[in-house]
Amino acid sequence: MSKEDGKVTVEIFGEKHVLRGTEDLEYIQKLAYKVDKKMRLTAQRFPRLAAHRIAILVALNLEDDLEKLREEQETLMEMLGEQSE
Repeated sequence: MSKEDGKVTVEIFGEKHVLRGTEDLEYIQKLAYKVDKKMRLTAQRFPRLAAHRIAILVALNLEDDLEKLREEQETLMEMLGEQSE
């Protein structure tokens, strides 16, 4: 993973990608590493799937995680609201 002119090159599932973002470049590298790891673990579980299908499964799993966290946050916010009344 290299940095150049506000860009960062990352490798995800064997493919290099040049990314630019508003976040810290090290943070982007960290995210790319985690996505790569999830794709590789998914590929181990489903070795016959094409890369694009692995990416779809990873995206669905990440969205599921995010939705569950949002629901948990909403529940906690409701509990805090009830306690302050």
